[in-house]
Amino acid sequence: MPGVLAVIVSGFFFRAAAVAWDCLPPDAVVWPQNVEQVSMLAKICHCSNTPIIPFGTGTGLEGGVSAVRGGVCFNLTRMDQVLDLNTEDFYVTVEPGVTRKSLNSYLRDSGLWFPVDPGADASLCGMAATSASGTNAVLYGTMKENVVNLEVVLPDGNVLHTAGQDRRFRKSAAGYNLTGLFVGSEGTLGIITKTTLRLSGIPEAIVSAVCAFPSVQAAVDSTVQIRQCGVPIARIEFLDDVMMHACNSFSNLSYAVLPTLFLEFHGTEKGLEEQLKQTEEVIQLNGGSEFTYAKDQETRSKLWTARHNAWYAALGLRPGCKGYSTDVCVPISKLPEIVVETKKDLMESQLTGPIVGHVGDGNFHCIMVLNPDDPDEVHRVKLFTDRLARRALAMNGTCTGEHGIGLGKRKLLVEEVGEIGVEIMRRLKSTLDPKNIMNPGKVL
Repeated sequence: MPGVLAVIVSGFFFRAAAVAWDCLPPDAVVWPQNVEQVSMLAKICHCSNTPIIPFGTGTGLEGGVSAVRGGVCFNLTRMDQVLDLNTEDFYVTVEPGVTRKSLNSYLRDSGLWFPVDPGADASLCGMAATSASGTNAVLYGTMKENVVNLEVVLPDGNVLHTAGQDRRFRKSAAGYNLTGLFVGSEGTLGIITKTTLRLSGIPEAIVSAVCAFPSVQAAVDSTVQIRQCGVPIARIEFLDDVMMHACNSFSNLSYAVLPTLFLEFHGTEKGLEEQLKQTEEVIQLNGGSEFTYAKDQETRSKLWTARHNAWYAALGLRPGCKGYSTDVCVPISKLPEIVVETKKDLMESQLTGPIVGHVGDGNFHCIMVLNPDDPDEVHRVKLFTDRLARRALAMNGTCTGEHGIGLGKRKLLVEEVGEIGVEIMRRLKSTLDPKNIMNPGKVL
């Protein structure tokens, strides 16, 4: 088997080199079924200077699985085992083919769940690689707070356990944070073949609610004030009027076509009463409508399915057009200003871009719906998304809260962290991947 693979790899390497930087599919795809096979394949690619592109489920939004220099796609979907569940310590270890939904289905009878929810049924190792976030991050954190240990196959085929083999502690002061280095590295430093995750207890009670506002300012002001009051809200999602119209049409709903907050509260029955009371007071002070509640599982699922279908709902606004989603994140105190300015920019630019976001932690998305065959519109979208990112940077925010850098935001990364910061990243990349075969052309 190694000899056959070596022939395959060496046979297409020269074509990959000849078309460097063109956006092409990989020259070959391999489906390893265990870490030993990943390591062996990586060694073959390393010896022949062949690019490696890790693939989980392909739900990323910044071109992370594009084979811009050809090479081998490592499709990890057949490594799909839950390897170790420890309910007493609240940890689980999974392979890269295990997705968010399949893990929570596996955990169903344990009293535990994994709360990081990016919407898509993404691979958990892919979520670690992209530092994914989502609707629950305001209470439970992002992948950075929930990844405890990683098994990583390095570009030369060596296997690294970032926190030590089989270790799963709550905290550590032992050396450099190697786990944090690989979380968010977008496949440029190594191939994640296992991740150990921190789990949470399933709440005793869950209540979801929807309320509309007379203006964007009022809705986002409410978000800031709810957080300032210390309400331990689990989810607080913002949808502008354009997005609400799209969701109503796509999901057969009848919500008011106004700036709207979708909220969810987790806790005990008694604790939720206090959370709801405090939140309703803030909502009323900002002119919000009365809550529309969703308490049973079926109604809550319908509500959040509509939110997670926002992408498809947005595309329905202009049938036949394509979607392009971008995101930024700012300090929560800057949210009202940036959302209002972004709405104004969209109108002045004559662009269709519904806004939806995890505003509880300052993160929001514009789902741009455009005709890719219209060069002028494509140009206006590019200018708008650059302005949006720089607007966030000017407010001490980041050009991407959860989508990552990938292909499109490499110049913005320089503006965000500075030349010295990017140079340090380049040195780290060069140390771990001196041949630059790990997902080349991304991030840096």
